[in-house]
Amino acid sequence: MLFSLSLSSLLTLFFIMLMISGISGLLFLVPRVPLSYVRIHIGILVLPLLVSFLLLINSNVNADIGLWHLDSIACLMTFFVLAIGFVIQRFSVRYLMGDRSYRKYFTLFTFTTGAASITWLSGDLRLMVIFWGATLVGLTLLIRLNSAWHVAGEAAKVSGRLFLLSWFSLFFVMIWLFQVTGQWRLSLVLINESLTQLGIWERTGIHLLIVLAVVIPAAQWPFQRWLIESIVAPTPVSAIMHAGLVNAGGIILTRFSPLFHGGIASIILLLLAGISVLIGAGISLVQVDYKRQLVGSTIAQMGFMLIQCALGAYIAAIIHLILHGLFKATLFLQAGSVVQRHEGSTRANERSSYLWIVAGRTLALVIGVAFWLAAPGEGYQIISALILGWSLSVSWTQLVAFGEGKWGRIVGLTFLGGAALVYFIIHNLFYHWLHTTVLQSVHPPMSAVIIVVCLLLFGGVLSTWVVRHRSSVFSAVIYLWLLRLGEAKRKTVENHPDYLKQYLS
Repeated sequence: MLFSLSLSSLLTLFFIMLMISGISGLLFLVPRVPLSYVRIHIGILVLPLLVSFLLLINSNVNADIGLWHLDSIACLMTFFVLAIGFVIQRFSVRYLMGDRSYRKYFTLFTFTTGAASITWLSGDLRLMVIFWGATLVGLTLLIRLNSAWHVAGEAAKVSGRLFLLSWFSLFFVMIWLFQVTGQWRLSLVLINESLTQLGIWERTGIHLLIVLAVVIPAAQWPFQRWLIESIVAPTPVSAIMHAGLVNAGGIILTRFSPLFHGGIASIILLLLAGISVLIGAGISLVQVDYKRQLVGSTIAQMGFMLIQCALGAYIAAIIHLILHGLFKATLFLQAGSVVQRHEGSTRANERSSYLWIVAGRTLALVIGVAFWLAAPGEGYQIISALILGWSLSVSWTQLVAFGEGKWGRIVGLTFLGGAALVYFIIHNLFYHWLHTTVLQSVHPPMSAVIIVVCLLLFGGVLSTWVVRHRSSVFSAVIYLWLLRLGEAKRKTVENHPDYLKQYLS
């Protein structure tokens, strides 16, 4: 009883601190408040972050407190979103200094991250849908931050329409579940007694709506257009977008995991995610714009995350979205140094050793097969082995085969081994942390596994063929098609923004 009261007090304190940070953001909108207040605002943002950390270290039990549900995944995502948001806002203090939307940016950013954190703490379907909608509204307004720029407005329209479709899909899921089960609380909706009330067609319809609700914010094909258009947003907005909001599909699927597994919807999700992996990887390879490369990479990575969810590996998906969010936010925030980081890549390619590349691919094949043989009966194990082998092959090529001389390869091997060790430590830590609150992996249909394996192998074979036959007409067609997919529409492209003309006259 004492622990329950303590947890309840922490939750109350969290909402108080979150409210104080929101009021601070609104106060910063007042023109009389000096710009130097932003540093005080950043300090206030630490308060809800610290309380969320206290919730996180006390999240080893499932607890329903009023309309809220506290468990390891809810507290982890709340802390993750607020931590990334704090770092990015601190980065933006100097990065956006002088921007005409400087004040509005911090207010909207605080509102968006706060709404996102509340979404994952919600134990009531109505609260989850309302705060997720508020998060999508905040993200749309951040994309449209520079309202005087026509391009930003057009990008916000594209994003807003698709977000509305995604939100209504989740809204209909909520209404449908309530009509069948008579419950608003998510923990009561997803128990066996409630789920048995769903007929086959009702379950299939709800599954398809959930798929639509998650593939849109994850920028999966054919809905990837909004993420490509959103490049016009300031780089810090792109950082939080890729770090805490685009990957929300994995959290939603994990929350509905007792309901969503198997069936035609899983096959459809696998197909859309598999196609998105190929398209996203292709876009990242053909684009020369650094932010578009990162966008293509995100589309592919979110495809892998949804494949993990469709195959029932929800813990792996949560680990993936956390690590991807940290990695991608870092890449966006250091985008200004990309030119210096890419210097010398041509020289490295010239010194690459064919034998080292073959050795790396052989090692990747052996490790992938060994990983699969550890549990050959699980469909997800095949996908994991394929992804592991592929990742090792690519990493080996970049870090070892392209290393400059003997010491370059030694450093590459050391870094590769260290990265693998850190990954397995983090993976085991998160697994033991989440396995009590996240549904364990289910055995997916073998047909689904075969579909994913064939798609990934097809993409690998196609990419290898295109690289070796660069001068062929087919390669040119593939290249131009991927280039077109990664480009924004004409309405969202301007060589010389019109709103800047007033400063030039």
